[in-house]
Amino acid sequence: MKEQIGIGIIGFGTVGSGVYHILTTKASKLSQRARTDIKVILVAEKYPELLKDRIPVELVTTDAYEVINHPDIDIVVEVIGGIEPAYSFIKKALENGKHVVTANKALMASRGGSLLELAESKGVDLFFEASVGGGIPIIRPLKYCLAGNAIQRVMGIVNGTTNYVLTKMAEEGMPLDKALKEAQSQGFAEADPTADIEGHDAAAKIAILASIAFNSRVTAEQVYAEGIMDIAPEDIAYALEMGYAIKLIALAKEDECGVDVRVHPAMIPASHPLASVSGVMNAIFVEGDAVGEVMFYGPGAGSLPAASAIVGDIFEVVLNIKLKKMGSTGCSCFEHKEVKAIDEIDSRYYMRLDAVDRPGVLAKIAQVFGEDNVSIESVIQKNTYGGCAELVFVFYAVKERNLRESLKKIGQLDVVNKICNVIRVEG
Repeated sequence: MKEQIGIGIIGFGTVGSGVYHILTTKASKLSQRARTDIKVILVAEKYPELLKDRIPVELVTTDAYEVINHPDIDIVVEVIGGIEPAYSFIKKALENGKHVVTANKALMASRGGSLLELAESKGVDLFFEASVGGGIPIIRPLKYCLAGNAIQRVMGIVNGTTNYVLTKMAEEGMPLDKALKEAQSQGFAEADPTADIEGHDAAAKIAILASIAFNSRVTAEQVYAEGIMDIAPEDIAYALEMGYAIKLIALAKEDECGVDVRVHPAMIPASHPLASVSGVMNAIFVEGDAVGEVMFYGPGAGSLPAASAIVGDIFEVVLNIKLKKMGSTGCSCFEHKEVKAIDEIDSRYYMRLDAVDRPGVLAKIAQVFGEDNVSIESVIQKNTYGGCAELVFVFYAVKERNLRESLKKIGQLDVVNKICNVIRVEG
């Protein structure tokens, strides 16, 4: 039995510093619970000036491979993010027989399958709870707690930046660009928020959840992603009038034709639990055939919430080492299911367009939709100005390719000035 479990951390940014803080301030309690000494041996940081006066100098290195190759380090924690050099670091650590804990959503969503297989072949653990939902436990519940379920749907708000922006737009009538600047000033958005507002961050997270939920590998590249930049205050207001909220939704569900995995703005009923999730909070809604509906809610980002999930993974690895129960995670993707193209999905839709205000216009538009089997559920004329009218449509469930074909034709009508926005309706 090892008397000490050594930890090495690669990266000392927001999350890495949180991991170090928890491990050192709660070292005695963690060690007592594990009945084994848990100790940080080394921290690798490319910019060591970030560590000045924060950790003892003898624990600092600029070379990640010193952590990976250190004989006294049993668990390597990777918190630098991105694909490379993180992939190379984790691969080498696993090859060295080290257990690995990571928060790297981009990496696990694109190359996680090969790394999990490598970990299993080496008899070591690779845990990644913090890669989705920050401090919200969701990976372990999906893998273990809900193992007795056939998961039917996973739907969530998994990006705090976009949820903050949409909350500000809904509650304060703030335009999107102003809400985004406020999110940046509050530290809720990066200087370059592209990955958040274009849906790429959420796409990586739902790829991971879909892979676990449906036991079939889904990569981030296979996820249709659409961001929030086209959402206007008018859309928010009309959604509220109709009893809906607009959220950036990450969605994964399965039917006989394959797995439907996507990220996009969606109108969801105000009565749905996700509709009340505001600010930077995250929530993940899961439906299983046995459990029914459950929701996981909490802070989706930040130093200590993400670090909390990482330390939870570390603690489980420590117990596995103690019990000589290694390589327990493996890859749960033992099936191959097709990922449906966005054109093949069925959904309800909201559409806002600007048209000429004269008799017969609505009939002309409706005729085009009818030719493509797109059924109109409701239509409302909202504003009239300068010989033009703003029309708001809601459509019954229809295949997306049918709607897109209709929209091409509608956009070419001489009575239509502009198709302002199209938003899917879920829930």
